[in-house]
Amino acid sequence: MTSADDPGPRDAPPDAALADTVRGTGASLGALYLLAPDERVLRLSLLCGASAEVAAPWATVTVNAPSPVATAVREERLVWVAGRDELVRAYPRSAMALPYPLSLAAAPVTGARRWGALLLLWPTDSRPPHMTARERANIMAGCRRLARLLEDADGPADVSGRGAGPPRVVPVAAGGRPASPAAAAADFAERLPGGSCALDLEGRFTYLSSGACELLGRDADHLLGTLPWHSLRWLDDPVHEERYRAALLSRRPVTFTACRPPDRWLDFHLYPDASGISVRVTPTGTPEPVPPVEQRPVWPAGVGRLYQLVHLAAGLTEVVGVQDVIDLVADQIMPAFGAQGLVLSAAEGGRLRITGTRGYPPVTVSRLDGLPVDTTLTPAGQALSSGVPAFFGDPEELRRAYPEAQRMSDKHAWAFLPLIVSGRPVGCCILSYDRPHTFTAEDRAVLTSLAGLVAQAMDRARLYDAKHALAHSLQAALLPRTLPTVPGLRVAARYLPATRGMDIGGDFYDLIPLGDGAVAAVIGDVQGHNAAAAALMGQVSTAVHAYAARGADPDEVLSATNRLLAGFGPELFTSCLYAHLDLASGRAALASAGHPPPLVRREGSARPLDVVPGPLLGVDPDASFPVTDVALGPGHLLAFYTDGLVETPGADIEEAIADLAVELGRAGPRAPDLLIDHLLGHSPAAGRRADDIAVLVLHYAPEERPADGPAAR
Repeated sequence: MTSADDPGPRDAPPDAALADTVRGTGASLGALYLLAPDERVLRLSLLCGASAEVAAPWATVTVNAPSPVATAVREERLVWVAGRDELVRAYPRSAMALPYPLSLAAAPVTGARRWGALLLLWPTDSRPPHMTARERANIMAGCRRLARLLEDADGPADVSGRGAGPPRVVPVAAGGRPASPAAAAADFAERLPGGSCALDLEGRFTYLSSGACELLGRDADHLLGTLPWHSLRWLDDPVHEERYRAALLSRRPVTFTACRPPDRWLDFHLYPDASGISVRVTPTGTPEPVPPVEQRPVWPAGVGRLYQLVHLAAGLTEVVGVQDVIDLVADQIMPAFGAQGLVLSAAEGGRLRITGTRGYPPVTVSRLDGLPVDTTLTPAGQALSSGVPAFFGDPEELRRAYPEAQRMSDKHAWAFLPLIVSGRPVGCCILSYDRPHTFTAEDRAVLTSLAGLVAQAMDRARLYDAKHALAHSLQAALLPRTLPTVPGLRVAARYLPATRGMDIGGDFYDLIPLGDGAVAAVIGDVQGHNAAAAALMGQVSTAVHAYAARGADPDEVLSATNRLLAGFGPELFTSCLYAHLDLASGRAALASAGHPPPLVRREGSARPLDVVPGPLLGVDPDASFPVTDVALGPGHLLAFYTDGLVETPGADIEEAIADLAVELGRAGPRAPDLLIDHLLGHSPAAGRRADDIAVLVLHYAPEERPADGPAAR
């Protein structure tokens, strides 16, 4: 294994560096993924140990996808998956595309910039379930070497062709192996009973004995260099191709039985290694009868395309908004079918309104937007009206079918896919090509299936976006648009919704001027992320504001609000923290209803305030809420927050609060809004918010008060 301290020659091409890493780590397959220019998609650029066709289902990975390669790039760390079971648990979508007993490692390829990721695969039974520190160091050394070579190259395209085309396949052994075996090996194979043949890592015949040719029914001249399922049509079955893939990727012996028409049954025994697959072909008895050949599909979809369809279908089930649908279609479906253009439109008000495009200039998009849904004079309208997809391989074919349709772009082939849900038109998806393109029966079948999945995803996404817009407007109406200006107090607040969901919740905050140099600060959290939580939040916020405006003390404000909520009988819990700040005397009185303690920073150090909490609001109508008095000096700072800032599954919340206080002290003097940015960036929930977050920061600066008296009302 190559030493981590020996990165290899700097003048070696990335191809050789990838092959060296595969050999040095004992991996059966290595793949280099490079970021597309917009850094939203990872494309398979170099492949070692398998054919490009085998890797097609995972040739494109979005950076935010739940996959080991994407995780390695996003989090800039090595991801190790010890086996199939762990892959299913941690990355179920990847497990569908790799249904084999495998271990894998994905590591970031990073130098002066982020380049992408390196993926390595091992058969599960060829290595222990753990990775040693030395192995990790060797993999990361290989990544650093690849990064240097990419940076030394004239450009990314020169290295890998980072477009949407197939990856470049790199041989594992330097110089490859000769296709013709030695005479002694050929004689040995001829003496064995049955037939012997060999396949390379691309799946092509490289050797056939005379016995194999006799059993297969074809001469070697017709078979050498071909794929078995292409040259022997009776092997053109996804089940048989899957057995080859299983042997190639798992490096385990595999056996299957196939019928050579009309009734000759043969056993195929596959023995794989890093250079290819040895195959023994022997006659067998007749198994259970199967349907006649003519009743089976004439053009069965390749197993690689089937895995690709499953992988894309899984991705479509995870999209949330319309933009997610657009991104997935553009980043995964377009490259999978070699398309250069995309128009995705939604049916609204009897017209097709464009929601997303790729590969079209703005002037063309404006001309395509708003076409009538019910017209049969255009391919999109006809496809949507009839529900039948339309495929045109060249402009002449389109002109013959629609002589009156206006040519609106410079594309030369199109697939018009109607998006229909339960007989209701949702929109239309158009894939287009810069050159004439032949749509095979397999392409048409898979695209038609995908159109149904895209339609379902689009329908859900539009509903989600509508709810999102409603939730956003409701949330904006319930939270204060701006905080009031209070002389002697510098303030800032922030509300962030959960990373996923309707962007609506029960977190709230407010700042209430009380006159005579006093101000009230309140922050709270109603359990839940729905309209009911937001409605209760509005009631709590209004009640607190009303009682505070009457001049009630902190405990009285919470007690009155608690009795009000107990009368409502809410099923949701509500926490709240209320503070009365007397800026003239420099004192603060705080009362808590089960809310996390605020942080206070004095003279460069910060700590949680020891505020004795009362029960949550609405639980016990007779509950009391102790008041805590603290002194405020010039420059002192109070930070109020909801538990979304500090709470993560499996972590101790008190430790998280203490760590947040340390970060508050380290932040140093800065404006309150910049201080909130710092706290958000260093919170345990940074980047993966499972809950809403509200933060309110108050900086006591009495030197900024007017010299002639208390704050203006």
